[in-house]
Amino acid sequence: MEISFTSSLPPMKQPKPDAEKTFQQIGLLNAVEDTYGGVKVDVEVSMDCNVYVHLLRASTTQWRKQGKKGVWIKLPIQLANLVEPTVKEGFRYHHAESDYLMLVQWIPETPDTLPANASHTVGIGAFVVNDTGEVLVVQEKNGAFKGKGVWKFPTGGEDICKAAIREVKEETDIDTEFVEILAFSQTHQGFCRKSDLFFVCMLRPLSSDINKQDSEIEAAQWMPIEEYIAQPYNQKHESFKNIAKICLSKSKRNYTGFSAVPMASSSGKKTSYSYFNKLQAENEKSS
Repeated sequence: MEISFTSSLPPMKQPKPDAEKTFQQIGLLNAVEDTYGGVKVDVEVSMDCNVYVHLLRASTTQWRKQGKKGVWIKLPIQLANLVEPTVKEGFRYHHAESDYLMLVQWIPETPDTLPANASHTVGIGAFVVNDTGEVLVVQEKNGAFKGKGVWKFPTGGEDICKAAIREVKEETDIDTEFVEILAFSQTHQGFCRKSDLFFVCMLRPLSSDINKQDSEIEAAQWMPIEEYIAQPYNQKHESFKNIAKICLSKSKRNYTGFSAVPMASSSGKKTSYSYFNKLQAENEKSS
Protein backbone atom coordinates (compact mmCIF):
# COMPACT_ATOMS: atom_id res chain seq x y z
CA MET A 1 0.00 0.00 0.00
CA GLU A 2 1.40 3.32 -1.00
CA ILE A 3 -0.30 6.17 0.77
CA SER A 4 0.39 9.54 -0.68
CA PHE A 5 -0.81 12.73 0.67
CA THR A 6 -1.06 15.94 -1.07
CA SER A 7 1.64 18.18 -0.19
CA SER A 8 0.23 21.52 1.04
CA LEU A 9 0.96 24.87 -0.43
CA PRO A 10 3.34 26.93 1.66
CA PRO A 11 0.93 28.40 4.24
CA MET A 12 -0.17 31.96 3.64
CA LYS A 13 1.72 34.16 6.03
CA GLN A 14 -0.46 35.44 8.81
CA PRO A 15 -0.32 39.22 9.16
CA LYS A 16 1.11 40.66 12.32
CA PRO A 17 -1.51 41.99 14.73
CA ASP A 18 -0.50 45.61 14.20
CA ALA A 19 -0.80 45.21 10.42
CA GLU A 20 -4.07 43.32 10.49
CA LYS A 21 -7.17 45.22 9.56
CA THR A 22 -10.65 43.79 9.85
CA PHE A 23 -13.49 45.18 7.77
CA GLN A 24 -16.77 45.00 9.63
CA GLN A 25 -18.71 47.69 7.90
CA ILE A 26 -22.46 47.47 7.55
CA GLY A 27 -23.40 45.66 4.34
CA LEU A 28 -19.98 44.10 3.76
CA LEU A 29 -18.52 40.67 4.38
CA ASN A 30 -16.03 40.48 7.21
CA ALA A 31 -12.55 40.22 5.70
CA VAL A 32 -8.98 40.23 6.92
CA GLU A 33 -6.12 41.70 4.90
CA ASP A 34 -3.33 39.33 3.94
CA THR A 35 0.29 40.36 3.52
CA TYR A 36 0.09 40.31 -0.28
CA GLY A 37 -2.43 43.08 -0.79
CA GLY A 38 -5.45 40.82 -0.81
CA VAL A 39 -8.21 39.86 1.60
CA LYS A 40 -9.41 36.63 3.19
CA VAL A 41 -13.05 35.93 3.97
CA ASP A 42 -14.01 33.05 6.24
CA VAL A 43 -17.77 32.62 5.89
CA GLU A 44 -19.01 30.97 9.08
CA VAL A 45 -22.63 32.08 9.44
CA SER A 46 -25.46 30.58 7.42
CA MET A 47 -27.35 33.13 5.34
CA ASP A 48 -29.82 33.42 2.50
CA CYS A 49 -28.19 33.17 -0.93
CA ASN A 50 -29.63 36.49 -2.07
CA VAL A 51 -28.32 38.25 1.02
CA TYR A 52 -24.92 36.64 0.52
CA VAL A 53 -24.71 37.73 -3.13
CA HIS A 54 -25.61 41.31 -2.14
CA LEU A 55 -22.86 41.34 0.49
CA LEU A 56 -20.33 39.76 -1.88
CA ARG A 57 -21.00 42.27 -4.66
CA ALA A 58 -20.83 45.24 -2.29
CA SER A 59 -17.65 43.90 -0.72
CA THR A 60 -15.96 43.26 -4.07
CA THR A 61 -16.77 46.81 -5.18
CA GLN A 62 -15.25 48.15 -1.96
CA TRP A 63 -12.13 46.00 -2.32
CA ARG A 64 -11.60 47.22 -5.87
CA LYS A 65 -11.80 50.83 -4.68
CA GLN A 66 -9.24 50.03 -1.99
CA GLY A 67 -6.87 48.51 -4.57
CA LYS A 68 -7.05 45.01 -3.18
CA LYS A 69 -5.75 42.16 -5.32
CA GLY A 70 -6.58 38.56 -4.53
CA VAL A 71 -9.79 37.67 -2.71
CA TRP A 72 -9.92 34.34 -0.90
CA ILE A 73 -13.31 33.01 0.22
CA LYS A 74 -13.45 29.98 2.49
CA LEU A 75 -16.79 28.18 2.56
CA PRO A 76 -17.32 25.37 5.09
CA ILE A 77 -19.01 22.24 3.83
CA GLN A 78 -22.27 23.09 5.64
CA LEU A 79 -22.52 26.25 3.50
CA ALA A 80 -22.04 24.45 0.18
CA ASN A 81 -25.20 26.18 -1.08
CA LEU A 82 -23.13 29.37 -1.40
CA VAL A 83 -20.62 27.83 -3.82
CA GLU A 84 -22.71 28.32 -6.97
CA PRO A 85 -23.49 32.02 -6.37
CA THR A 86 -19.83 32.64 -5.53
CA VAL A 87 -18.73 31.08 -8.82
CA LYS A 88 -21.32 33.13 -10.72
CA GLU A 89 -19.72 36.26 -9.24
CA GLY A 90 -16.43 35.41 -10.95
CA PHE A 91 -14.70 33.26 -8.34
CA ARG A 92 -12.99 29.97 -9.19
CA TYR A 93 -12.08 26.90 -7.19
CA HIS A 94 -8.62 26.95 -5.63
CA HIS A 95 -8.58 23.88 -3.41
CA ALA A 96 -10.82 21.73 -1.25
CA GLU A 97 -10.32 19.85 2.00
CA SER A 98 -12.63 17.48 3.82
CA ASP A 99 -14.48 20.29 5.59
CA TYR A 100 -14.21 23.37 3.34
CA LEU A 101 -13.81 24.76 -0.17
CA MET A 102 -11.54 27.70 -0.99
CA LEU A 103 -12.49 29.99 -3.88
CA VAL A 104 -10.42 32.86 -5.26
CA GLN A 105 -10.69 35.84 -7.57
CA TRP A 106 -8.06 38.28 -8.80
CA ILE A 107 -9.92 41.59 -9.00
CA PRO A 108 -7.49 44.19 -10.48
CA GLU A 109 -6.83 44.59 -14.22
CA THR A 110 -3.31 43.22 -13.86
CA PRO A 111 -1.82 39.74 -14.39
CA ASP A 112 -3.12 37.22 -11.84
CA THR A 113 -0.30 36.24 -9.47
CA LEU A 114 -2.26 34.11 -7.01
CA PRO A 115 -0.38 30.88 -6.19
CA ALA A 116 -1.67 27.67 -7.70
CA ASN A 117 -2.97 24.79 -5.64
CA ALA A 118 -0.56 22.17 -4.27
CA SER A 119 1.55 20.71 -7.08
CA HIS A 120 3.01 17.57 -5.51
CA THR A 121 2.18 14.57 -3.41
CA VAL A 122 4.83 13.01 -1.17
CA GLY A 123 5.40 9.33 -0.45
CA ILE A 124 8.05 7.27 1.33
CA GLY A 125 9.58 3.83 1.01
CA ALA A 126 11.17 2.36 4.15
CA PHE A 127 14.44 0.41 3.79
CA VAL A 128 14.70 -1.47 7.10
CA VAL A 129 17.84 -3.61 7.38
CA ASN A 130 18.81 -5.69 10.41
CA ASP A 131 22.23 -6.71 11.73
CA THR A 132 22.29 -9.88 9.63
CA GLY A 133 21.78 -8.04 6.34
CA GLU A 134 18.09 -8.84 5.91
CA VAL A 135 15.58 -6.25 4.76
CA LEU A 136 11.95 -5.96 5.81
CA VAL A 137 9.66 -6.52 2.82
CA VAL A 138 5.91 -6.83 2.25
CA GLN A 139 3.46 -7.95 -0.42
CA GLU A 140 0.39 -5.76 -0.72
CA LYS A 141 -3.24 -6.84 -0.83
CA ASN A 142 -4.28 -3.73 -2.75
CA GLY A 143 -2.89 -1.33 -5.34
CA ALA A 144 -0.67 -1.80 -8.39
CA PHE A 145 1.27 -4.72 -6.88
CA LYS A 146 -1.74 -6.78 -5.78
CA GLY A 147 -1.37 -10.45 -6.73
CA LYS A 148 1.95 -9.98 -8.53
CA GLY A 149 4.16 -11.64 -5.93
CA VAL A 150 6.42 -8.60 -5.73
CA TRP A 151 8.19 -8.02 -2.44
CA LYS A 152 8.59 -4.31 -1.73
CA PHE A 153 9.47 -1.88 1.01
CA PRO A 154 6.66 -0.62 3.28
CA THR A 155 5.43 2.68 1.89
CA GLY A 156 3.37 5.65 3.07
CA GLY A 157 3.22 9.43 3.32
CA GLU A 158 3.29 12.50 5.65
CA ASP A 159 6.25 14.19 7.45
CA ILE A 160 9.06 12.16 5.85
CA CYS A 161 11.01 10.79 8.81
CA LYS A 162 7.89 10.21 10.93
CA ALA A 163 5.92 8.70 8.04
CA ALA A 164 8.55 6.04 7.47
CA ILE A 165 8.48 4.95 11.12
CA ARG A 166 4.69 5.03 11.34
CA GLU A 167 4.09 3.12 8.12
CA VAL A 168 6.50 0.31 9.03
CA LYS A 169 4.80 0.00 12.42
CA GLU A 170 1.31 -0.10 10.89
CA GLU A 171 2.14 -2.63 8.17
CA THR A 172 4.49 -4.97 10.07
CA ASP A 173 4.37 -4.02 13.78
CA ILE A 174 8.16 -3.52 13.70
CA ASP A 175 9.47 -0.63 15.80
CA THR A 176 12.17 1.41 14.08
CA GLU A 177 14.21 4.58 14.28
CA PHE A 178 14.95 6.87 11.36
CA VAL A 179 18.52 6.87 10.01
CA GLU A 180 18.69 8.69 6.67
CA ILE A 181 17.02 9.55 3.39
CA LEU A 182 18.94 7.51 0.83
CA ALA A 183 17.40 8.85 -2.38
CA PHE A 184 14.29 10.44 -3.84
CA SER A 185 12.57 10.56 -7.20
CA GLN A 186 10.12 12.86 -8.96
CA THR A 187 7.38 11.75 -11.36
CA HIS A 188 4.62 13.73 -13.06
CA GLN A 189 0.93 13.42 -13.95
CA GLY A 190 0.17 11.02 -11.12
CA PHE A 191 -2.75 10.95 -8.69
CA CYS A 192 -5.16 13.84 -9.39
CA ARG A 193 -2.72 15.02 -12.09
CA LYS A 194 -0.18 15.97 -9.43
CA SER A 195 3.55 15.33 -9.52
CA ASP A 196 4.92 12.93 -6.94
CA LEU A 197 8.04 13.07 -4.77
CA PHE A 198 9.01 9.66 -3.43
CA PHE A 199 11.66 9.33 -0.69
CA VAL A 200 13.52 6.12 0.14
CA CYS A 201 14.38 6.15 3.85
CA MET A 202 16.69 3.88 5.81
CA LEU A 203 15.41 2.80 9.23
CA ARG A 204 17.06 0.82 11.99
CA PRO A 205 14.84 -1.94 13.47
CA LEU A 206 14.27 -1.90 17.23
CA SER A 207 12.26 -5.13 17.20
CA SER A 208 12.16 -8.19 14.94
CA ASP A 209 8.87 -10.07 15.34
CA ILE A 210 6.53 -9.35 12.42
CA ASN A 211 2.78 -9.01 12.92
CA LYS A 212 1.42 -7.93 9.53
CA GLN A 213 -1.51 -5.59 8.95
CA ASP A 214 -4.13 -8.03 7.63
CA SER A 215 -6.30 -5.41 5.93
CA GLU A 216 -3.50 -4.14 3.69
CA ILE A 217 -0.62 -6.64 3.65
CA GLU A 218 -0.73 -10.09 2.02
CA ALA A 219 2.63 -11.20 3.44
CA ALA A 220 5.66 -9.80 5.27
CA GLN A 221 9.09 -11.22 6.05
CA TRP A 222 12.77 -10.56 6.56
CA MET A 223 14.62 -11.27 3.29
CA PRO A 224 18.36 -11.30 2.45
CA ILE A 225 19.08 -8.06 0.65
CA GLU A 226 20.66 -9.86 -2.31
CA GLU A 227 17.45 -11.85 -2.77
CA TYR A 228 15.38 -8.67 -2.67
CA ILE A 229 17.57 -7.05 -5.33
CA ALA A 230 17.45 -10.14 -7.56
CA GLN A 231 13.66 -10.05 -7.93
CA PRO A 232 12.72 -9.91 -11.64
CA TYR A 233 10.61 -6.79 -11.08
CA ASN A 234 13.57 -4.89 -9.61
CA GLN A 235 15.86 -6.00 -12.43
CA LYS A 236 13.32 -5.08 -15.10
CA HIS A 237 12.58 -1.53 -13.94
CA GLU A 238 15.51 0.88 -13.91
CA SER A 239 14.29 3.09 -11.07
CA PHE A 240 13.75 0.11 -8.74
CA LYS A 241 17.08 -1.39 -9.80
CA ASN A 242 18.97 1.81 -8.99
CA ILE A 243 17.29 2.17 -5.60
CA ALA A 244 18.13 -1.45 -4.80
CA LYS A 245 21.79 -0.78 -5.64
CA ILE A 246 21.85 2.24 -3.34
CA CYS A 247 20.34 0.21 -0.52
CA LEU A 248 22.97 -2.51 -1.04
CA SER A 249 25.75 0.09 -0.92
CA LYS A 250 24.30 1.54 2.27
CA SER A 251 24.12 -1.90 3.89
CA LYS A 252 27.86 -2.24 3.19
CA ARG A 253 28.51 1.24 4.64
CA ASN A 254 29.63 2.58 1.25
CA TYR A 255 26.97 5.26 0.98
CA THR A 256 25.92 8.28 3.03
CA GLY A 257 22.45 9.75 2.78
CA PHE A 258 20.67 12.76 4.27
CA SER A 259 20.05 12.94 8.01
CA ALA A 260 16.93 14.53 9.52
CA VAL A 261 18.01 17.57 11.52
CA PRO A 262 15.27 19.23 13.62
CA MET A 263 15.21 23.01 13.41
CA ALA A 264 13.00 25.67 14.92
CA SER A 265 10.82 27.59 12.49
CA SER A 266 11.31 31.32 12.01
CA SER A 267 8.42 31.92 14.42
CA GLY A 268 10.04 29.67 17.01
CA LYS A 269 6.71 27.95 17.66
CA LYS A 270 7.15 24.83 15.53
CA THR A 271 9.89 22.35 14.75
CA SER A 272 10.56 21.30 11.19
CA TYR A 273 13.17 19.03 9.65
CA SER A 274 15.98 19.81 7.25
CA TYR A 275 17.65 16.93 5.44
CA PHE A 276 21.32 17.01 4.46
CA ASN A 277 24.60 15.11 4.64
CA LYS A 278 25.24 15.81 8.30
CA LEU A 279 28.60 14.02 8.39
CA GLN A 280 30.02 16.08 5.55
CA ALA A 281 28.61 19.28 7.03
CA GLU A 282 30.29 18.54 10.37
CA ASN A 283 33.58 17.79 8.60
CA GLU A 284 33.36 21.13 6.79
CA LYS A 285 32.86 22.89 10.13
CA SER A 286 35.94 21.33 11.67
CA SER A 287 38.21 21.96 8.67
